[in-house]
Amino acid sequence: MRKLLVLLLIFLSGFSNLLSQNAVTDSLLTALENSKNEIEKTQILNAISDYYKSSDPKRMKEYAQKALQLSQKIRFKSEEGNAFLNLGISNIITGDYSKALDYFSKAKLIFENELSIGSTEDFKNKSGLARTFGSMGVVFSEQSNYAKALQFHLKAVTIYEELQDEEKLARVFNNIGVVYRAQNEDFKALEYFTKAQKLQEKTGDKTVGITCTNIGNLYLKQKNFDKAEANYAIAKLFFDKSPNPRGLGELYNNLGVFYKETSNPSKAFENWNLALQTFETIDDKFGKSDTYLLMGQLLFDQKKYDDALVHAKKAAELSYELRVFEGTALAESLLSSIYEKQHKPNEAFSHFKLFKAAQDSLMNHENIRKSVQAEMNYEFEKKEALQKKELEKKELVLSEKSKRQTLITLFIALLTLLIIGIAFLFYNRFQLKKTLTLQKELAEYEQKALHLQMNPHFVFNCLGSISSFIVQNGTDSAIKYLSKFSKLMRLTLEYSKESLIPIDKEMESLQNYLELEQLRFNNVFDFKITKSSDIEDDMAIPPLLLQPFVENAIIHGLIPKKENGTISIDFSLDKENLICTILDDGIGFEKSKEIKENLVAIHKSMALDITKKRLEMMEASTAQKAKVEIKEIKDNEGEIQGTKVVLNLPIQYIK
Repeated sequence: MRKLLVLLLIFLSGFSNLLSQNAVTDSLLTALENSKNEIEKTQILNAISDYYKSSDPKRMKEYAQKALQLSQKIRFKSEEGNAFLNLGISNIITGDYSKALDYFSKAKLIFENELSIGSTEDFKNKSGLARTFGSMGVVFSEQSNYAKALQFHLKAVTIYEELQDEEKLARVFNNIGVVYRAQNEDFKALEYFTKAQKLQEKTGDKTVGITCTNIGNLYLKQKNFDKAEANYAIAKLFFDKSPNPRGLGELYNNLGVFYKETSNPSKAFENWNLALQTFETIDDKFGKSDTYLLMGQLLFDQKKYDDALVHAKKAAELSYELRVFEGTALAESLLSSIYEKQHKPNEAFSHFKLFKAAQDSLMNHENIRKSVQAEMNYEFEKKEALQKKELEKKELVLSEKSKRQTLITLFIALLTLLIIGIAFLFYNRFQLKKTLTLQKELAEYEQKALHLQMNPHFVFNCLGSISSFIVQNGTDSAIKYLSKFSKLMRLTLEYSKESLIPIDKEMESLQNYLELEQLRFNNVFDFKITKSSDIEDDMAIPPLLLQPFVENAIIHGLIPKKENGTISIDFSLDKENLICTILDDGIGFEKSKEIKENLVAIHKSMALDITKKRLEMMEASTAQKAKVEIKEIKDNEGEIQGTKVVLNLPIQYIK
């Protein structure tokens, strides 16, 4: 079944009767037209934007933009935060999660700043911050990043409990239940759905029918049919009191599944027909597609192949129209099975091919979604770090401007006195030296920050490898893999505290990493790591500097190669430079680039960009050249023999 609940409960106000909502909106528009006060206008614009969220996301965005412009003009921070929040919610509705997170980050920063300076509107700012956390939780939940979703939902819970806002607390409890249900933690999900239901019944919340449906679905999954039926009945009562066609249609679909599971096919079809009628009132093609598929599958199970064919075709038609790959794959699989039972092998084979095509599209879509999710999470964390750094820079600039102004004033006042002028000159030199020292330290901190960006990238890749290894190689091999991975993580965490580590430590880290990759790829390559005897024990290198190049050599050079390959890493000295050489006998980067361009989904790696930035920071901190060269190795006939990466680094020592 499709996800229903997160989008219904995220916005913390719920669906109301449309006529009533229109009346409220008209009243607010009249108040806006008559208002002469810009503070009041900003509040009304945000209120109008909020009311349009359940009916017209474009208008919601339009009024939020107006509220943002006016609030920034009059410097009304609380309403500026609410405007960013409404813009974020409008982008959730339209599915642009990246923009939504960007707006939520801005709203979060404003609300936190206002709370830190002790604004007179602390209650509003706390409520706005809680809504922001809850909304961010929904974005991460929709992107299947459940750990972050829970993190932000629980932050929202803490604030709502402090404010004793039970209505909004119930919505967050429901969304937490959705997260746990998605992770198959049914008991935790049931705990939070039950909390939400009790609060919703207490406050008269109209979305309680959705929560009861959730609870019924959990009991149905556990084969507890009595409790499932009881909760579905309660949900039906609430939907009768507070109409919600989409929620009611999903309830009928779930009741159909319930009666199918309890061997009552006539009641199942009765409820699915009611679902079709309900979805038809709001032209919900997603809902109808699900319903036709459920009916077709049961008719197939009953060996009513002609009737099953009619419903399966309708499900397939809607899925193709909506470009829902999962629904398309299920419908085509069912059509193939029906034609096979009707002894029509040509049609069965034709629809089986369509099923495989839809399945491939679904897998590609999922891979792209995961790649976008990882990149979005990376960008979100990067933006949060940059916001903090930007504030620090502004404070530093203001401080420097203040000092400079003081020096200029002092110079003008004491220009006529030679001795004081000489004293000023010495003072100015002292300040210059101090500034240069600060710039050098800043460059070192930036280099360390860039190294810390490498760690999540590295861990992300390793966890992906572990997941693949467990699927492909079995439990015993996976335990061995995890043991080596834990050792590598201990080394990585140890190195993350330092901007420089001994070369021997880097070699040890590369040794562990390459052994992991050997395990992962069934020893399809050999490796060796060598070091010149001229290299001293206290010579150092930034940690994890070579790992991205080694990873690229394996993934894009050796793995596509049909036979076993070799990778070698060498550390040597050339005058005042440390030379790090990575040599593989893979397919070469031009062939690798050609392969990647032919793929449907290409993950954009940021590791090499980060490494190049680290080299720039190394140049800034050492005042010496640091560069990387990548070239293909060819034989006399021009055939590609592999790839060679050479890092030319300034010699550094452990202090």
